[in-house]
Amino acid sequence: MKRYISFIAAVIVMAGCTKNLDQTPESTASRNAVFGSEKGLELYANSFYDILPDAATIHQGDQMADYAARTQVPDFIRDGAFGPRQSSGWSWTALRNINYFLENCNNPAIPQDVRLNYIGLARLFRALFYFDKVKRFGDVPWINRTIEVSDTAMLYRGRDPRTLVMDSVLADLNFACQNIKATSDNSRSLITRYVAYGFKSRICLFEGTFRKYHTEYPQLAASANTWLTEAVTASQKVMDEGGFTLNTAGGTDKAYRQLFTSKTPVSSEIMLSVISDAALSLFNDANWWWTSATYGARVSLIRTFVNTYLNIDGTTFTSKAGYDTMQFVNEVKNRDMRLQQTIRMGDYKRINGGTPEPAPPVFSYTYTGYQPIKWTLDDTYYDGGSRNDNSICIMRLAEILLNYAEAKAELGTFTDADWNKTVGALRRRAGITNGTTTKPVAVDPYLQSKYFANISDPSLLEIRRERGIELVLEGFRFPDLIRWKAGKLMEMEWNGFYVPAIDKLMDLNGDGINDVYFYKVKPATQLAGVTYIHVAPTVSGGTNPQLLSKDTYGELTWLNTIPRKWDDKMYLYPIPEADRQVNPKLGQNPGW
Repeated sequence: MKRYISFIAAVIVMAGCTKNLDQTPESTASRNAVFGSEKGLELYANSFYDILPDAATIHQGDQMADYAARTQVPDFIRDGAFGPRQSSGWSWTALRNINYFLENCNNPAIPQDVRLNYIGLARLFRALFYFDKVKRFGDVPWINRTIEVSDTAMLYRGRDPRTLVMDSVLADLNFACQNIKATSDNSRSLITRYVAYGFKSRICLFEGTFRKYHTEYPQLAASANTWLTEAVTASQKVMDEGGFTLNTAGGTDKAYRQLFTSKTPVSSEIMLSVISDAALSLFNDANWWWTSATYGARVSLIRTFVNTYLNIDGTTFTSKAGYDTMQFVNEVKNRDMRLQQTIRMGDYKRINGGTPEPAPPVFSYTYTGYQPIKWTLDDTYYDGGSRNDNSICIMRLAEILLNYAEAKAELGTFTDADWNKTVGALRRRAGITNGTTTKPVAVDPYLQSKYFANISDPSLLEIRRERGIELVLEGFRFPDLIRWKAGKLMEMEWNGFYVPAIDKLMDLNGDGINDVYFYKVKPATQLAGVTYIHVAPTVSGGTNPQLLSKDTYGELTWLNTIPRKWDDKMYLYPIPEADRQVNPKLGQNPGW
């Protein structure tokens, strides 16, 4: 739940309202009102939570990802459409708020452990603030104090090296993990010591793999394993001491999706969440965004990615004869149970006016046929406006398990026991029956050829598969591609399910009722309940973005008419032009 700086403003205003109207309010009085008591520190610290992502940022976080087709190609990956003038994110207001707190949180009247707790909280949020800046821009100025307007030397200086900034981030993380007092929070909306360790796990994995794979920065490579080791240690702390377990309530066909649709966070696994509360009118817009033909981006998974979901027996789907021409109704059967909890398929139903009704993929939303349901509630009541009352998780144990597994695999210390308690545990939760207790010994050629040609370690390859599937649509994918130096995947074709022929009715969920019909010439008579999709190469006024790969049959394709281009300069965003004009010493990232 978000906390707001208005609480602090209220405290400061009240502190200035004294009976002696002859006194001039002093800034020191305001500081004393806030920093002179534990309650004042708590109120101020609540303002830091605004740094955390809100619900929309999380549930919409993967709208720019290699596995996501959407209404329009993002400008960032359109050749010539994005540059310093379009860039953003060079904002430092939140940092000043944190540094002001750290400068003033020194009242000896407050017990030292209490002060250290709140200093730890502030330093955690400073680490999160800087991690986001470094992910986006690389080198940035490290600022650990408030800056006055008159301090032009600090205001208009250049950027500090990534190494200096990230070493400072790590120091903040370590301080936070050692000094934050709370070890549990039943609401799952507050930072605890183990949430701090979770953030350390996330950040250190990112930095360690970035330094390993981005060989264009030779000054970073030597320290990659140091960061990976820190990721292992932090993850281990959460796994051993945090008290979290994977949610298995409801069985293999429900446990996964419960994490994303539950009104209150599933506290066994969820570590931190954006809370919804009807009593406080706190809602989110997940259904509206994920079901509307106009409000959201109509994000759909692509077939190349869906092919990576294993069969329920642990074998690869792409090892099946004829997998590439299998129709949707059949290809989704007997697969990793997370698939049916991520997209519309099979006997999925939605409630309309209190009545459950079959709900196959609907082409007023999806472009590929693989329509997500991960964040949506099944009652159509929630589809319009911000009505959703499900909590939106920011961090959960599954991520920490995958961070641990990946960091150990990158270090070359990953064992069968590690596999069993990380990837194996996640696959057992998903109903997969084989291959969950010992790590793999063979590379999947499909996964390697389509995604990670530079990875020959079977365990690391499978960990990346697992990360994509388990954390799909939770906002991790683009940062993962950045740190793996796998940005070229953003050029991947937006392909959909296989259509055997045009002018043929298709039943997408096997209930005996036809759902969709692909055509070049629309039939004179249309059937009620069937969606008709035009796949001729041209439409009135231009080229049709929705086609079949073999003209009259094949995979659906979307927006092949607009090229997606990745260039290595895009691993960092450009410094916004307006900010460079104010301070030319910032320079510019390579290639921009």
